Amino acid sequence: MDLTPYLNFNGTCAAAFNFYAQILNGEVVFMQTHGESPAKDYVGPDWQDKVMHACVKFGNTSLMGTDAPESHYRKPQGITVSITVPSRDEARRIFQALARDGRITMPFEKTFWSEGWGALIDRFGIPWMVNTAPAS
Repeated sequence: MDLTPYLNFNGTCAAAFNFYAQILNGEVVFMQTHGESPAKDYVGPDWQDKVMHACVKFGNTSLMGTDAPESHYRKPQGITVSITVPSRDEARRIFQALARDGRITMPFEKTFWSEGWGALIDRFGIPWMVNTAPAS
């Protein structure tokens, strides 16, 4: 079984997925706009360049997303994308990159369960937790 978060954006999906691929050392493996899809005749000119579906892969993990029409878009609530990496330095790097032009909700610091953990909302409105894996 695979469990893949599917994120909704308000017109910034392409920028977000390219950003995530860059800072998480991933690869955008699929990105199709409405204008490139068979449904292109069913959307107005202002939606031709909006993302209908995108997928970015990080090893065996994926994130998927779309630009949701204004009538269907809701700011993320009650959900957070969590990422855990082996090293504190890598976790801090990722945290700082995701936080750039976003909002830190819990600073990255040592906790009782981790050498480094923090929470933020990135510049695209997506909530994240960044965690250092416990030493084995």
